Parts: sequence; structure tokens; C-alpha cells
Amino acid sequence: MSFAVSGAGQGAAELEDLASLVEVAGVAGDVCVVTIDTPETFRFQEALVYLARSANECMFQVAEGRVRKLLQVDGMPVLFEVGAGDGQTLHLRFMNGKPNAAQQKAAVTYVREWLDLDRDLAPFYALAGEDAVLQGLVERYDGLRVVRIPELFEALCWAVIGQQINLTFAYTLKRRFVESFGEAVLGHWLFPRPERIAALSADELRVLQFTGNKAEYLLEIARQLSAGKLCKSALLTLPPDEAEKQLVSIRGIGPWTAQYVRLRCLGDASAFPIADVGLHNAIKARLGMERKPSLAELRELARPWKNWEGYATFYLWRSLT
Repeated sequence: MSFAVSGAGQGAAELEDLASLVEVAGVAGDVCVVTIDTPETFRFQEALVYLARSANECMFQVAEGRVRKLLQVDGMPVLFEVGAGDGQTLHLRFMNGKPNAAQQKAAVTYVREWLDLDRDLAPFYALAGEDAVLQGLVERYDGLRVVRIPELFEALCWAVIGQQINLTFAYTLKRRFVESFGEAVLGHWLFPRPERIAALSADELRVLQFTGNKAEYLLEIARQLSAGKLCKSALLTLPPDEAEKQLVSIRGIGPWTAQYVRLRCLGDASAFPIADVGLHNAIKARLGMERKPSLAELRELARPWKNWEGYATFYLWRSLT
């Protein structure tokens, strides 16, 4: 994965922008620690529960109340660790030397997006507090925010990998994919680049136990991104329906995949993966139903969630763990 932020031409305005995002808490030896302010409606422990759901996760490591992640900024590896600070803060500790301003900014920007820290959740909590399905969930999981996947290629690949298989096998396939075609730096992994995957044959993916269809889907997505026909910045300029229309025009991306990526990568809180099996199971358990809800029943239940369907879905997913 490359989270590219150019350091060229960095001036006072950019440095002031960085200062508005973070406070440098201290530099000791080769370790730099940055403090990130978080909203009152955020609990880091809830994010950790989600991040730690599989011991087979290969894109970050969770241990002792912290999460460690590797980025690439301007071609250079940036390894950092995020943990709870004092009060409503996080401490971002850089683990491989003192970062320059561009690297600090890239890491902080990534973390804020990853943990969805810049969203005002007051409207969601207001509607959820009056909703029979959500009320107990927002009380139980107070401070939970959608844990996002900031990189579009990684989000699309993960969604395709997880299509119609259980989560355990999905994590196994992702690890094989990353370890076969990604880059290991400092004992951590960077996600494969689209250009690397676009150059593969379907047979090279099938040997990892991808189905023929999934192999072709991953190759097509990689080709679209590497050719510049699909990019996150362009999708973010589009109305949600238009962004989804562009996504589903690509072979292998159906409505569920598009809605999942809208929620977890594009940050669209109104995205509603209504066909999601986990969502159906959560609703069934929540309402004590003997069967899974129909799509019509789900649409009716979701009417009060307008503009927050994605957040409602994420809280319902959380209830399954």
C-alpha cells in the first residue's frame, strides 16, 4: 500500500495545517510521539475490538492495547503505533526513526480516516437513541466508529475476497495474497500495488485457492486502477449513487461490494449493504426472529436510519462479536 503525500514544495501553510491536526508530544532518541485529539464520541477500545477480530490479520498488528501499522510515504516506509493517550487523545508513536513533516502529516491523516475521527456522530446518536433496533447497541458500544480502509485498492480487494465465503477463510486468502505479491518492510506488510496485480495471470491467483471468477475480478480491478480509470479522489467528487454506478460497472463489483466500499473506504455513512448476511443475522438475533428478515422488512426497519444506514449496519455487525 502506498499512502503517497508529496513533500515537495512544502511551505508554511502546509506546516500550519499539520500543526492544527497534531501536537508533537515528545521526541526521545529515534522515537517521535504525536498526540491526536479525538471527539468525545470516540472510544479507542471499541476500535481495537474490531481491529483484533482475527489473529490472521496481516495488514496491521494489535497487541497490548495498541495497533501497529506500516505506510509508504513518498516511497519511504513509515512504521507507527497508535495507542490511547490521556483523556480524549491518541498517541501516535513513530517506530522507525524521526519522521519529516510530510510523513507525520500522512500518518496522522491516515489514522484520522482509518478511525473515522472527523465525523460528527451527534445526529446518529440522536436517531439511534429513539430507535428500537439501535438504542441498546449505541448504549452498549458507545464510542464505536466505523473502522475504515482508506486505500481504495485494498478495500475493493478485501470486499471481493470476502464474497460468499466465511470470514476465517477470507483472512487466510488475504494473507496469501499479501504475502505473495505485497512487500515486507520492517517486519510488516505493504498491500500489493495495483500495477503488480495487473501484471499477473489468473493462474497465479488460482494457485492461492482463489476461484477463477475471483481471480478475474481482482485482475480487472487492478487493471482499472493501474490505468487510472478508477481512483478514490474521483469517486469522492461524485454523488453517492453515481459513485456506486461507476463501481458496479466493473466486473466483479455488485451492489453489496459497492456499498461496502462506499462505507468503509469512501466514508459514506448512508451506504447500506442491505443484502449482507451478517446484517440479516444481527437483525434476526436483535429482534428474536425465527427467520432472517426479508429485504422488504429491512427497508422498513431502516426508514428511520436515513443518511446513517451504514453506521447502523456497522453497529449491528459489532453485535455479532
